Amino acid sequence: MADRVLVIGGGGREHALAWKLAQSPHVKHVFVAPGNAGTADNGKISNSAVLVSNHTIVTQFCKDHNIGLVLVGQEALLAAGIVDDLRAAGVRCFGPSAKAAQLASNTSFAKAFLDRHGIPTARWKAFTNPQEACRFIISTDFPARVVRARGPAARKEVTIAASKEEACRAVQEIMQDRMFGEMVVIEELLQGEELSCLCFTDGVTVASMPPAQAHKRLLDGDQGPNTGGMGAYCPVPQVPEVLLEKINDAILQHVVDSMRQEGTAYVVAVVNFGLLFLPEIQSFTSIFMHNNSALNGVLQTGLMLTKDGVKILNFKCQFGDPQCQVILPLLKNDFYEVIQATIDGKLCSFMPAWSENSTAVCVVMASPGYPGDYDKGMEVTGLLQAKELGLEVFHAGTTLKDGRVVTSGGRVLSITAVKEDLMKALGEANRGVAAIRFKGATYRKDIGHRGIRLLKQSLGLIYKERHVEAVTSDVLFHQLETSVVSGKRSGIHSEVGGFAGFFDLKASGYDDPILVSQTKGLGPKLQIAQVCKRHDTIGQDLVAVCANAILAQGAEPLFFLNYFACGKLDVEVTETIKEGIAEACRNAGCAFLGREMAEVIGMYSSGEYDLAGFVVGAVERGQMLLGLQRADEEDVLIGLASSGIHGRGFSIIRKILLMSSLHYSSPAPGSCGDKTLGDILLTPAKMYSPSLLPVLRSGHVKAFAFIAEEGLLEGISRILPEHVSAVLDALRWKIPEIFCWLYKEGNLSEEEMAQTFNCGIGAVLVVQKDLAQHVLKDVQRHEEAWLIGKVVAPCHTGGSHIKVENLLEALQLSSPQLLLNNAVVESQHQPRKNKVKVAVLISGTGTNLAALISYAKEPGSCAQVVLVISNKSGVEELRNAARAGIPTRVIDHKLYGSRSEFDSTIDRVLEEFAVELICLSGFMRILSSPFLRKWKGKILNASPSLFPPVKAGNAHQQALQSGFKVTGCTVHFVLEESSPKAVIHQEPVSVKADDTEETLSERVKEAECRAFPIALQLVASGAVQLGADGKTYWKQESQSLCLQKEMCMSSLVALEPEENNVV
Repeated sequence: MADRVLVIGGGGREHALAWKLAQSPHVKHVFVAPGNAGTADNGKISNSAVLVSNHTIVTQFCKDHNIGLVLVGQEALLAAGIVDDLRAAGVRCFGPSAKAAQLASNTSFAKAFLDRHGIPTARWKAFTNPQEACRFIISTDFPARVVRARGPAARKEVTIAASKEEACRAVQEIMQDRMFGEMVVIEELLQGEELSCLCFTDGVTVASMPPAQAHKRLLDGDQGPNTGGMGAYCPVPQVPEVLLEKINDAILQHVVDSMRQEGTAYVVAVVNFGLLFLPEIQSFTSIFMHNNSALNGVLQTGLMLTKDGVKILNFKCQFGDPQCQVILPLLKNDFYEVIQATIDGKLCSFMPAWSENSTAVCVVMASPGYPGDYDKGMEVTGLLQAKELGLEVFHAGTTLKDGRVVTSGGRVLSITAVKEDLMKALGEANRGVAAIRFKGATYRKDIGHRGIRLLKQSLGLIYKERHVEAVTSDVLFHQLETSVVSGKRSGIHSEVGGFAGFFDLKASGYDDPILVSQTKGLGPKLQIAQVCKRHDTIGQDLVAVCANAILAQGAEPLFFLNYFACGKLDVEVTETIKEGIAEACRNAGCAFLGREMAEVIGMYSSGEYDLAGFVVGAVERGQMLLGLQRADEEDVLIGLASSGIHGRGFSIIRKILLMSSLHYSSPAPGSCGDKTLGDILLTPAKMYSPSLLPVLRSGHVKAFAFIAEEGLLEGISRILPEHVSAVLDALRWKIPEIFCWLYKEGNLSEEEMAQTFNCGIGAVLVVQKDLAQHVLKDVQRHEEAWLIGKVVAPCHTGGSHIKVENLLEALQLSSPQLLLNNAVVESQHQPRKNKVKVAVLISGTGTNLAALISYAKEPGSCAQVVLVISNKSGVEELRNAARAGIPTRVIDHKLYGSRSEFDSTIDRVLEEFAVELICLSGFMRILSSPFLRKWKGKILNASPSLFPPVKAGNAHQQALQSGFKVTGCTVHFVLEESSPKAVIHQEPVSVKADDTEETLSERVKEAECRAFPIALQLVASGAVQLGADGKTYWKQESQSLCLQKEMCMSSLVALEPEENNVV
């Protein structure tokens, strides 16, 4: 029988634990509490809102949900004794007792243990008085520069000071307000390289794991502040096998034996070692005295191997983070079976096996400001792209908001790649990081740099020899000399077989030139080209973006070079790209001086390559466009047509395509002939140099901007001084159909369109008003161009100082005719592309849940039931929902001290599932006012009467006793005060002469099962909504349905023309 497992915690480590457990056929479901966006409704994994700080509530949750195993990740909970309490209640746990957890949570406790047993460690002393601590720091003859705060809440409050003075300041800050406890521990600063070694143990047997190394500093090169960990890799190549055997025998096994002798219960440990020199391994004993039970779990200690030998750094009581994220992916066994063998004391007959010839690398992406204060709520994009790359993305500081993943913590994501070797794994992990975006993301690019430095001694970057290269430099230079260099650019000097290109600036005709250079890449557009296997436009694109960039200074491109790197050289691909570059250079009037090609083993997958360009241009000293401060009010903006999409927009495009039914090979939207979507997206940028150079050098242009990497707003703002703004009218230029399609398909706002895309404007000129028509005519001789806006006085409304008027109208006017013709039909007759996510709250009896589930499965349904919450466990409706594949949660109101606390828990779960509408179906709890205000217009309920509802007593009894001839049910919005103005739909039921309460109740319930789905469809489709005044408002096309229902009910009421005959 498969188990349900509860993992307690919400970080990347807990996501990795749940991910590995979910792979086991022995595991039916994994709950993660509180979890994060990555563990929310992810296959066999889902989040739980159980209050983990309340051990009684957790225990009850485990009993209600038949939890067969609990893993505790949070150290503070371990120190608080959650494992002790759960075990006492008969819940099977994998984690240390509170006594054992002191080894990690109480630094002075651990240090005293080490001293008692003669285990080498950094010299230290604990203090409760800051003045005494500072005197110790100043007076010692060793660098006492590590300051640790005591206690679980301050486990990560560690300061590694650059000087003794800084260490004293840290002591004062920590102890001044006692935020981090009543004690600090001052330690000697050890020098060395840290290493993490982990082991499973059942109290007798030790099963070591492959070594890992974490990177604690925030920035590349081990710079910046200390953090919880910015990445890790496993295994560590600089640790020889003989050293690992010594660590296993003399350290890990010795610890376990000593702990068993002292009778301490323990679960989960990891060992951090520093590596520099190891003359010999010192054995050491352990601590922990608890109930004479054997150690079982995992053990983590920290060692630093210095020139004086191995010294202990610290301990942990669970898998390290991010070590867990690189170790578990290498475990070949069923993780659940390993845990069970460990708990049952049978590890000797079930030794874990690890993937050989594989390396895992994890790169952590953190919020800006981490490890200090940081913002929350920033949207995270690119997760699907990273998944497409075959990477594991473990969430940490994330949550769901309105269906979007947003940041909620310091360390946000851990991107893990597993490859044949360290360099390949790092390359893949970095590719995943590049695919994911959120504002201000902080991450390291050098994870594993120590291991790579060792590997480079024997591997390095492998280049083929020049004389066996598939396309040699000699051949390249020969082809360029005959096709580009010759007769196209005076000043070029190149020799076949030479190692450098030469350019004679004097021969190029300049008197007093200023050189202007630029280097560019193509970003995500390059990845689209590789997916489409279209390489003919990439070279043209690269030259165009480089040449257009230096055009902003009025510079003419003189020569161009490029760099091409791949994992395996493909002659056809490189030739195609080269031909595109050569053609673009001819069009730009510059020389293609040469290129560098590198075949880099292990850095690129099959078919992947990277491409960068470098251009050098020149402009006479007096003709430079230094116009950033020249633009003034009343100046006019001239926009030149773009050829398509460039720059940052491709990241969003890839996301839109993942959510749509189209592919790059699909026919392009609108009137684009027989072109595919990939063809349109890969259209190269226009080359503006030949046509615009005379205009720019005329003296009539104040500034020029090429709208490439950034969107329209940022591109224009770069050429305007701060003392002015600009207003654009989008109706003045033609917006290509592809932008209209993106706007509709991506459900983007006007602001998002203008911030992300060029919206059909490839370049912008700033000119004086009285010269605008003259310049426009000059430009229009060669380019499609328009007067698109003007420079105005600065606006003081905040946000961008560039305003684009009428963009929505322009996008709609330029929309492909096919989309225009079908827009009304699709909105009226087709279901919404993204169904509204609905949660149903029940109490177990009298519900119409089955009707709502059946309705949601209909093809025309606009709603999707994504969650069922009950305040009672074990009810049949929960099992029905589970059989329908709908996630369920039990939130028992009896376990909460107040109604607001109960409602807050429900609210958190609703947000985790990105719920948009709530249906109350037999839910017997009164919701608090704050909850109702937050979800106003989003909660639907069915009452067993026609409004006004019966607030007291039995509606059916009242209908029978009062002689009413018609009763029924009403589905309405739930407000703080009931109102007949909030009615969505009513279903009348005639009262028969022989009715009893039971028969009438049964027919009203049947009516509710008909009425509730209708009401839900009306709200989910947008036909009905609640106004700010608490009234129900209908769209025009839906009112006829409403009137028909009212007429039907009126005719039914008219059968008995008695007063007050409706309830």
